Amino acid sequence: MSATGIQHLQQRIAHHPDNPELHYELGRAYLLQKQAAPAAQAFAQALRLAPNHPQILMQLGNVASLEGNEVLASDYFRQSLAVDAQQADVQFNLANSLRKQGQLAAAIVHYRHALQLQPNDADMHNNLGNAWRESGELALAVAAYATALEHAPHMVHARVHWIHQKQHMADWSGLDAAIQEVRAALQHPQAQIPPFAFLAMPGTTDAEQTRCASLWAQAHYGHVQALPRQIRQANRRIKLAYLSSDFRRHPLAYLITDVIQAHDRTQFEIYAYSQALDDGSLERQQLQSAVEHWQDIAQLPDDAVAQHMRMQGIDIVVDLTGYTQNSRCGIVAYRPASLHVNWLGYPGSMGLLNGKPLYDLIVVDDTLQMPHLAEEAIVLPCYQPNNAQRPLADRGTRRDHKLPDDCFVFCSFNQSFKITPDVFASWMCIMQQVPHSVLWLLESNRWAVENLKKAAHQAGIQPQRLVFAPRADIATHIARQQHADLMLDTLPYNAHTTASDALSQGVPILTIAGETFASRVTTSLLKYIQLHELICHDWQAYENTAIQLALHPEELRALKQKVTAQSGRLFAPERYVKSLEDALITALNKQTAIN
Repeated sequence: MSATGIQHLQQRIAHHPDNPELHYELGRAYLLQKQAAPAAQAFAQALRLAPNHPQILMQLGNVASLEGNEVLASDYFRQSLAVDAQQADVQFNLANSLRKQGQLAAAIVHYRHALQLQPNDADMHNNLGNAWRESGELALAVAAYATALEHAPHMVHARVHWIHQKQHMADWSGLDAAIQEVRAALQHPQAQIPPFAFLAMPGTTDAEQTRCASLWAQAHYGHVQALPRQIRQANRRIKLAYLSSDFRRHPLAYLITDVIQAHDRTQFEIYAYSQALDDGSLERQQLQSAVEHWQDIAQLPDDAVAQHMRMQGIDIVVDLTGYTQNSRCGIVAYRPASLHVNWLGYPGSMGLLNGKPLYDLIVVDDTLQMPHLAEEAIVLPCYQPNNAQRPLADRGTRRDHKLPDDCFVFCSFNQSFKITPDVFASWMCIMQQVPHSVLWLLESNRWAVENLKKAAHQAGIQPQRLVFAPRADIATHIARQQHADLMLDTLPYNAHTTASDALSQGVPILTIAGETFASRVTTSLLKYIQLHELICHDWQAYENTAIQLALHPEELRALKQKVTAQSGRLFAPERYVKSLEDALITALNKQTAIN
């Protein structure tokens, strides 16, 4: 509804102040414009005039959800259902709220209740798929997305979810056509395409990925009113805040903890804003010890976190999550700091919001300075930091890891969604030319194991030559990689932390330099440690190099010695942090001068 329509409703309310329907319609009008505060006020007045009205209670829940307060939202939805449990829309909204809070089993119950009442609703099937996905039930998730598409064939986000989960399952049937449909949908300004899943789709370009991010940002944060511009206080330390959903036992901890710890405290005051729940891990404790101020934000809405940052006088926010799971990008949309930086979590641009970059800066290096970044680039010697050391356990023997003693071991510990048909076909070609070899893969999920074995058999490779490594604690996982001879990278989504893990153990990693951010991260690492011979330009060169190294042990031995000698440059957080600090100080001074 337009501003004129809202004004007309207000005039009617002036003449009929005790009419709850008019207050309700006013609340809906504000809600459509994503104006939470006046919407809440109008619905609250409607509820005073019509106590316990189930639809008014639902709308108050919708307002709370818009504000990011899912605990309050779910409470309103339950109050509404206590009055009338046969409301499909409220069952659905409660399920959505519970899923956002991580209460997946309860969410699935309410999605099913909603679908009993409205079995043909595509959105309900799609969101049930999301809950199944997050519960690890990938086959049920794919089936739910397929049902959503039966009812709404043009629901592009359901198609994206369907694609991405099939990629996780290494089920490649129908993907090419579906990916082309998604790419075509980018031409529509209202397209809702989850950016992270889009990164992993073969054939997508750098420009398309930034456009995807921009459409997502506009749809989700276009309503946000930025806080007034602040003037930075002079003659004090720079207040630097790290924002993340992964301050826990997570690969991020092995990249960033030592860098945060190494900041020059005479120049920087360090804050952490953590969306992650406390998992009680040593990694979490080390991260907490690395900062001066720690704020848990999982239960706080975006605007409250932004206001907290503003009250603290934060100068720079560095978001380490981006558009990955449990994203809190909405905080940055409020512009709480002088500078907002995109780094590490999301390998690509965060896009534009209302025609301007959602984030001011992105940390890259020369290899990753892509042509279509929305942000201004901070160009460092190397993009990816690392702790000085990885946690390490006893590596055991090859037999402990079900590896033959006398075989050449190719490995790839990337997640299964990164294994495309082209990647796997190349691996099978390599194995055909290296008969005394095995391929050591991460056991991502039971569907991927089964499908990859089938694909190997179809390619003429005995399935038992694929060895799947079960999930293990990080120290064991890193140590066991010492039994690998050569790591084979994936495209278009490279190994990132996984690449550094392998290099830390002296294992060479063979990659192809792609055309997008996510497809060039391994190239970035190898260039930094001057291992250019491991960077290939096409699949043929990739296969030839892998075969050459496997069949010529002396060449591989020399290469491993080179990796061991030079990879230490990647694990120097004190040196890394100095270049980062210099770049941030320069950018902040520039921003201060402009303001």
